[in-house]
Formats: sequence, C-alpha cells, structure tokens
Amino acid sequence: MNAFWTEADLAPPPLKVPPAAQGDTREAAQRAAHETHKLEKRLCRQVGQAIMDYHMIEEGDRVMVCVSGGKDSYAMLDLLLKMQQRAPVNFELIAVNLDQKQPGFPDHILPAYLKQLGVPFHIETQDTYSIVKKVIPEGKTMCSLCSRLRRGILYRVADELKVTKIALGHHRDDILQTFFLNMFFGGKLKGMPPKLVSDDGGHIVIRPLANVVEKDLVRWAEHRAFPIIPCTLCGSQENLQRKQIGNMLRDWEKQYPGRIESMFTALHNVVPSHLMDTKLHDFEAVRTTGVEEPDGDMAFDIESFSMPMVAGLPLRVL
Repeated sequence: MNAFWTEADLAPPPLKVPPAAQGDTREAAQRAAHETHKLEKRLCRQVGQAIMDYHMIEEGDRVMVCVSGGKDSYAMLDLLLKMQQRAPVNFELIAVNLDQKQPGFPDHILPAYLKQLGVPFHIETQDTYSIVKKVIPEGKTMCSLCSRLRRGILYRVADELKVTKIALGHHRDDILQTFFLNMFFGGKLKGMPPKLVSDDGGHIVIRPLANVVEKDLVRWAEHRAFPIIPCTLCGSQENLQRKQIGNMLRDWEKQYPGRIESMFTALHNVVPSHLMDTKLHDFEAVRTTGVEEPDGDMAFDIESFSMPMVAGLPLRVL
C-alpha cells in the first residue's frame, strides 16, 4: 500500500457557516466555524497519515472499532467513518462495545447512538466488573486485570466477527504516558506502538489516533456532542500512576511549550548505537573504520548553530 489517500481525500467538506446565535455576531460565527473546519482538517490529516505510515488499513479489511463510550473511541469511530467515505480502498467498519456490567452503566446509550449513525455494531456483555472487584483489594488499582480481561474478550469477539484489524482509541498523549510509565516504573524504553500483533498472536491491533493530541479530541467531542459515558471502575481512581504521569506531562507543556512535541518526535528517531541494549546494537563488533561517522561520539545533537573552528577544523560539541 503506497498511499492510503491524497491530500484531496483528507480534506473535509467545504466550510459551512452556521447562522449566528442570539447575541452573536456574524463574524464570531464565521470564526468559530473556521476553527472547527481547521480542527476537522487536522484530525483527518493526522489519522490519514498514521494509517498510511504504518499500513494500518488495506483493501478488503474488516476493522473492529472498539467503542467504550469515552471521547477518544467516539472520535476514532467518527473519523474512520469520514475516512471510509473518501479512501481509495474499500474496507468495512464494525463498532464493538464491551458492557462490563458496571453498576449504573447506561447500556441503552451506545446502541441508540450507533443505530442513529447506521454503523454495524455488536454489544458484548460480560461481567468483568464483579471479577475485578473480587480479586483486587480495596484501594488498589484495577487497570491491569481489567485490561487483561477486556483484551481476551475482545480477541474472542474479533474471531467470531471475522475481523482483520482491531482499532483502539489511544492517542499521542497515551503513547507518551506509556513510554514514561515503562521507563519510570518498568525499567524499559517501551511505548505503545501504532500497530502490533496481539498478545495471542492472532490479531493485528491498530491505533489510528496515534498522531492526535488529546486536547483536539476534547474539542472535537464537544463539537460533535458525543454521548459520553464515564468509566466508574478504573477511571475514577485518583492514585493511578498513569494519571500522575499525565499530570507531569501537562505541567511540562505549560512550563516548556514544545517539549511534548519534541518527545513525541524522539519516538520516531531512535539511535540504537547510542543506547545500551546489546540486543539492538552489536557493541562487540565496533571497530575503527577511518571514515567519519554521522553520529559518532556526539551524545547530544546541537545542530542549530554553526560549528566553531579550531585550527581550520570543526570543533565537535560533546
């Protein structure tokens, strides 16, 4: 798959300016419509780029879109439906929700919304809530067990529905949070890949929102008025390490604008020879070559200024 769609395919429909609300000016309505149009265009471009870069969706794919009732999965389904209309390849979408029987879960909302959209869907009902509450002690985080149970069920459903790809709604912020969680608490440089083989080896999992920032998803959810269903199981736990990492990243972005963007870019620019994993780089085979190495012994890349000269030769900055 050399290209998934062109810039023209990614472009949203022509801008429509809604009538001004009471008390609004025509100019304010135009500005609001223009900003929403820019947001839609950016989201479509970022999703399309991720699909193209990582070959996420191909001709004839049947994609299971996991919809939890949160803003991210709603936005993923919404954007994939837009992509489906414009893409030069044919693929199917089927929305799947796992009803985990959480007390008070409004199980009528998602079916009604999906019927309104006209998208094929499947609601899987499994009481994982009781299992998690029984096994995990009070006050302990439930995400790990809940996630494992959920994955196993979704893989089984994927087999039953004969899907070729499983789409999850993780975004750029989730990917960075996972990277720091693994580094701080797991001792690994490991993130959340945009495409991977599932735990059981039988499915391809994709993350079409990999390039999308969470704040844009918040704005899009407000614009589209998604019927959000809050998570009353793990989402309400305040002591989650993921929440702590999220707060840290948000603080960094406030203090140092652009740092998050730089960190995300770094995930695309890995230099194994400058890390310490012998499985990724053969340190034993390192020998002198007499040829200048582009990376060499430069530990920190400072390329924004001219290199000073000493005796007519460039001075390397260590």
